[in-house]
Amino acid sequence: MLEFTDWAKEILAKADAAARRFNPDVLIRLTRKGGVVQAILAEAPEDGDTAVSLPTMTLYVERGLEGLVDIEEPHDRLVLRPAGSTPNAREH
Repeated sequence: MLEFTDWAKEILAKADAAARRFNPDVLIRLTRKGGVVQAILAEAPEDGDTAVSLPTMTLYVERGLEGLVDIEEPHDRLVLRPAGSTPNAREH
């Protein structure tokens, strides 16, 4: 099961909105590559992906990803932390 911090939801929604300005059919997938979670643009979900409804979008998640999706500085980097982790605080 995945949980999302409010910060992660905001960043993913911004990425989705920006990508759809160029291609209205694009979708965002969360996948793991080299031990790091990534949000990538795709034309379709992969076999086994799970659709996750967020407030402004549907996100597709690679099978087996579990934990807390959060953001780290610098550059609003997406991270996957163990379930129940304390969310990161935003730096202002």
